[in-house]
Amino acid sequence: MNSFFSIPRVYKRVISVFADFLFISISFVGAFYTRLGDLTLFYKSEYTHLLLLLIVSTLFLFMRVGLYRAILRYLSVHALFTIILSCLASAGGLVVFGYFTDIFIPRSIPIIYATFLIFLCGGARLLVRISVYEQKSRKKERTLIYGAGESGRQLLNLLRQGDELHPIAFIDDEKKLFKTVVNGLTVYNRKNLATLIKRKRIGKVLLAMPSATRSERKVIIDSLVELPVEVLSIPHFEELLNGTATVDQLRDVPIEDLLGRDAVATKPELLGKNIKNKVVMVTGAGGSIGSELCRQILQQNPHSLVLFELSEFALYQIEKELSEMVTNQQLNVEIVPLLGSVQRQHRLEMVLKSFKVQTLYHAAAYKHVPLVEYNVVEGIRNNVFGTYYTALAAIEAEVESFVLISTDKAVRPTNVMGTTKRMAELALQSLATEKHNTRFCMVRFGNVLGSSGSVIPLFKSQIAAQGPVTITHPDITRYFMTIPEAAGLVIQAGAMGKGGDVFVLDMGESVRIVDLATNLIKLSGLEVKSEDNPLGDIEIKFTGLRPGEKLFEELLIGDDVMDSEHERIMRANESYLPYVEYKQILASLDAACHLFDHEAIREILLAVPAGFNPTDGIGDLVWKANQKDLDIYGR
Repeated sequence: MNSFFSIPRVYKRVISVFADFLFISISFVGAFYTRLGDLTLFYKSEYTHLLLLLIVSTLFLFMRVGLYRAILRYLSVHALFTIILSCLASAGGLVVFGYFTDIFIPRSIPIIYATFLIFLCGGARLLVRISVYEQKSRKKERTLIYGAGESGRQLLNLLRQGDELHPIAFIDDEKKLFKTVVNGLTVYNRKNLATLIKRKRIGKVLLAMPSATRSERKVIIDSLVELPVEVLSIPHFEELLNGTATVDQLRDVPIEDLLGRDAVATKPELLGKNIKNKVVMVTGAGGSIGSELCRQILQQNPHSLVLFELSEFALYQIEKELSEMVTNQQLNVEIVPLLGSVQRQHRLEMVLKSFKVQTLYHAAAYKHVPLVEYNVVEGIRNNVFGTYYTALAAIEAEVESFVLISTDKAVRPTNVMGTTKRMAELALQSLATEKHNTRFCMVRFGNVLGSSGSVIPLFKSQIAAQGPVTITHPDITRYFMTIPEAAGLVIQAGAMGKGGDVFVLDMGESVRIVDLATNLIKLSGLEVKSEDNPLGDIEIKFTGLRPGEKLFEELLIGDDVMDSEHERIMRANESYLPYVEYKQILASLDAACHLFDHEAIREILLAVPAGFNPTDGIGDLVWKANQKDLDIYGR
């Protein structure tokens, strides 16, 4: 069969013409035999001549309408309709030829002839199409489509044309669809899933519910987790609507669907308050949060958007992306890409004054906990002094609004990174008490999905490599939020700042990392390898907490919290230092950093009212190398 289907197209066309030659002849002779019960008329040469004339004219007609150009494996309803019309036209030609040649043709003959010809020509082509489809289907992975709506039907049509997946049935929660047939597939209830997967040997389940909420999708995903199938999803409704994705772009189940927390609706009046028709600047514009801030800021029609970034490559990427957005959406926004470090106050002042920046989002920071533990001085220089210098430059340039992107790791920190972020918060809180025209606020939230250093891409790469999946501790938990949602809430929180405010985002429920990894493994159609299941596919290994890592994170230092204009943004009332005291601490910290005196640095961090409670000793790699030399050489 494969050899037949793989012959050159010119031979296939010759075979099609020869087959139609036979079908026309059989239909013509069969019509007379059906009507008259014998074939004695065909002893007369005029009936043979009529048949030859009919064959030539019909084959010419079939050629003109393109039947021999059609690829049978993609035979459509339109092609079948063309065949029917062509066969009827051939029957009409039979009537005309009989009338002008004055040959005896009973009136029912053209009707019988047309019926036979439609059945033979259309049926043969349909049979070839079915044969090709069945042949291809044997090589495809058997698949269920969850969702028999418009998206599910579109996906079905695309899969049937592809070479990888063979759709077997629909699953849907709509009761009125149960046991109905949609586009040739039966619709089953979710309760039949386990039986159906086993009986039909299903390998994949495709989620075709782009408009379902995250909580609705989580319920469905939870029902699939324990089943021995890989679960994939089509893009969300918003991506399909704006044209950034198509139905057939299957992907792993988005991690936000596993969390099940629905995104919060934004408040347009807050989104545009500090941005519309203003000059806006983002530090760390090429980072995970900074770049998403830039995308959302652009949608609020600022006068211009200044991108301030230390990494040349990151700046190039985000400037290119935003410039394309401006062109494609015909926005009247100037994009200003600037290289620079937040540790250079003079450069910051010149930038802010030159472009008359009105709103500043400070996202530039080192956020990776172990790396800051290994590079303590650079972490302090960038996170503490970088924030302080940026704030001083903003005051000097009379920036109207300054928003700091903070972290939940600043609450009772056990690591240097969290402590530096809390000190950055203290810098803005103390500066907010001074007289100037800049309004400071900070927004504190947990982990964002897909950010640099996120565990999710690591887990997926480890699963793709057949494991093991590494987790630091079986009881570790984290708060999660999508990058677009976090950036949107940051913008809205910044619009509500009055001066020195600490805003805390409602991150929902914390999630056990081991549960997240287990679900990712199972949704890949694999099993977790453990003592209870030694024949499983992927093992989960616990490597121990990393330097400075906490088992769980907090968002509030105390219990004194108030509501805000947004239901998912809280305003925390927390203690801070007078500016004079804070400057003295910074002076001591600056001197200790200059001398790389890590014992003094740790003493200062412990003395600052930041709640630093380290779980490990000094982790700076340069300091450790020097300590090793001292131990070896005694110098």
